[in-house]
Amino acid sequence: MQITTPDIGVDKATVAEILVKVGDTVAVDDSLVLLESDKASVEVPSTSAGVVKSILVNQGDNVTEGVALIELEAEDGSTAATEIQYADASKKTSENTPTSLPDQEIMQELASHQPHTSNQTSTSASSAVSVVEVQVPDIGVEKALVGEILVSVGDTIDVDQSIVVVESDKATVEVPSSVSGIVESIEVHEGDTVKEGVVLIKVKVAGATQAETAIEAPKTETGQAAVTKSEPVAEAAPAQSGAIEITVPDLGVDKATVAEILVKVGDTVEADQSIIVVESDKATVEVPSSTAGVIKAIHVELGQSVSQGMALVTIEGQVKAAAQAAPAPAAKAEAKPEAAPAAKSAPSVQAPASVAASGSDKLTKEQSAANAKVYAGPAVRKLARELGVVLSQVKASGAHDRLMKEDVFAYVKTRLTTPQAAPVAQAVAQVSGLPKLPDFSAFGGTEEKVMTRLQQVSVPQLSLNNFIPQVTQFDAADITELEAWRGELKGNFKKDGISLTILAFIAKALAHLLKEEPYFAGHLADDQKSVLLRNEIHMGIAVATPDGLTVPVLRNPDQKSIKQIAIELGELSKKAREKKLSPKDLQGANFTITSLGSIGGTAFTPLVNWPQVAILGISPATMQPVWNGEGFDPRLMLPLSLSYDHRVINGADAARFTHKLTKLLADIRTLLL
Repeated sequence: MQITTPDIGVDKATVAEILVKVGDTVAVDDSLVLLESDKASVEVPSTSAGVVKSILVNQGDNVTEGVALIELEAEDGSTAATEIQYADASKKTSENTPTSLPDQEIMQELASHQPHTSNQTSTSASSAVSVVEVQVPDIGVEKALVGEILVSVGDTIDVDQSIVVVESDKATVEVPSSVSGIVESIEVHEGDTVKEGVVLIKVKVAGATQAETAIEAPKTETGQAAVTKSEPVAEAAPAQSGAIEITVPDLGVDKATVAEILVKVGDTVEADQSIIVVESDKATVEVPSSTAGVIKAIHVELGQSVSQGMALVTIEGQVKAAAQAAPAPAAKAEAKPEAAPAAKSAPSVQAPASVAASGSDKLTKEQSAANAKVYAGPAVRKLARELGVVLSQVKASGAHDRLMKEDVFAYVKTRLTTPQAAPVAQAVAQVSGLPKLPDFSAFGGTEEKVMTRLQQVSVPQLSLNNFIPQVTQFDAADITELEAWRGELKGNFKKDGISLTILAFIAKALAHLLKEEPYFAGHLADDQKSVLLRNEIHMGIAVATPDGLTVPVLRNPDQKSIKQIAIELGELSKKAREKKLSPKDLQGANFTITSLGSIGGTAFTPLVNWPQVAILGISPATMQPVWNGEGFDPRLMLPLSLSYDHRVINGADAARFTHKLTKLLADIRTLLL
C-alpha cells in the first residue's frame, strides 16, 4: 500500500525530513515524512499499520498532492487487504485510474465495490452510528488562533480533509480530520485561541465502513479490528503493565557522575519528570523519565560514573489500550482475542494527541513563547521541551533556517562539553587577564587542589568587579534596644522552631529604605546613559557553605513581617547547605546583604554583585563606649559597610543611606510611621 501526499493547502511542498527507514514497523498515525512550504511544516501520518517496504521520495524533493511517499506492506509479509481489494477493484474500473491515488480516494473506490464482497455484513452494521470528537493535534506551539473554519454543520468530510485553519505568529497550518463522516457540530469560532487537545468539531461516523474494514482486512494491524464492538473490545483490551528500564540518554559526553537521585523506590512518577541529576566537569543535566509509573528499583548510587545506555531505574509502567481512549461504533461482528494486541499496536484515530505535551515545565513561559517564534517542526519542539532547550539559541541547519533534531543535539553536546562562561566574562579574561604563573619547581614545587564547582563558576562573576568603580561607605548602628527586644522575642520563636536573628530585622529595615532610595536597588543600563529602577525588592542573602559562598534570594521582604522573613531566611540557608537551591532561588536580586556573623572583624569591603549597584556588609556587633553629652554609656554597636557603584550612586547619597539605616535600626518602631 502506498502512502501519498495529502491535501496540505499549498500547490507544492518540499520533503524536509524522512522520519522512517526501510524495515521500520509503523502504526496508524505514526509520522512518516515532514513536508514544508515557505510558511509551515506538516508531518504526514501513516493511514495504515505495517512495515516500510520502500521510500519513494528523497530529502529535498518537491511533491504535490497525490504523489506517492512511502510503500507499506503488512507486518506478516503479505500485502495489505486494502491493497488487494484496490487491485481487484481497479480491474473492474477504467484503466485511467491512477495507482497513486490518495488513501481517501482508494477507500472511496473500495466502497463502490463493497456491496459485491460483503453485502450481508454491510447491511447488518449500517445502523451503527457514533459521534467522534476531532481535536487540535500537536501543532508545535502552546496556543494558536482559529483563522478560518473550512466546513459547516451537515457537510460530509473525509479522512485528512482540512477542517480548520489555525495560525501562530509565524505560520499557518490546516488541521485535517482524523475520521470521515458528517459534521454534527462545530465547537470553535473564528478568532478563538486553541491549544493541543481542544475539541474542534464533532463528526457523526457510520459504523458500517469501520465494520467492513475490520472484516475485509483481518490481517492488517490497523486497530480497526479492535473497535468493531465498543463495550466488549474495551473489556478485551485491559490496561497492560510491565517493568520498564530508564537508561542514561545520549549526554554528548563519554561519562558523567550521578550528582543527585531525585526519587526513591515506591515513588510514583509522571512522564518527563526528572529522576536523576548527572553532571560532567562543565554542566549539570536532569534525566527525565520516559514513562509514568512506580519506581521499583534504583540501579545507581551517588557519585557513580555512568555512560549512555546504563540502567538508572526500573519503573512499573502502565499503558492503556487504545480502545479505551475513545468510543467505538457498535457492530454485530464478534471481537476476537487477538484484537487486543492490534489495538495496542495501532492507537485509534480518536485518541487524544495531548500526551506529547508534557515536559514543558523545564522552560519558563517566556522561553516557551520564544520557542513558538522559531521555525521548527513539532518533533523538534517536543525534543526542546524535554531537554529544556531555548530554540532561539540554537543554530539552524535546515532549509529556510529551519531547526533540525541534529541541531538541538549538537547544541546540548556543546553546552555539556564547553565551559559555560558568560560572553562578558570571556571579555574580562581577554582584556584584563593576568599573566601565567611562574614556575615554582625551584622553590619546593606545588600541589594542585581543584576548587569546588561553586567556586569555579563564581570566578567569572567576581571578575566583573574589575569594571565597577566601587567605593565603600562605613558606619555603625546602635542596636542596643533592638537586641534587647530580639532577646525577648526569640524564646517564643524558638518554641515554633524559628531562629530569630538580627538579620531578619536588618532585611526588613533595608527593604523599607530601598523603597525611599530606589537607585540603590536599580541597575545601570547597557548604554550607561540611564538607570533601570526595579518595581519590586528582591534581596540576595549571602550564605556560606562547605563548597563556597552562594546567594539565594529573599522575595519581597517589604511585603512581609519580621516573622515571615525569619522563617524564609532559615529555609533558604537550609536549602543552600543541602545543595537544594533551584536556579530560580538564585535569580532576580537587586540588592545583597553579606554578613560575617560572629566570625570576627570590625569592617570589610564587600564586592558589588553585578548587575546590582550596591551591597551591604555586616560585621559582628560589639559593646562600645558612646558619649551621651555628659558621660560614656555602654552601647551595642553594629558595623555597616556599604559598597556601591560610583557611576550610579554619589558619595553623599551613600552617606545619607547608611545614616538613615542606622536610625531605623536604633528605633525599629519608626518603620510603623
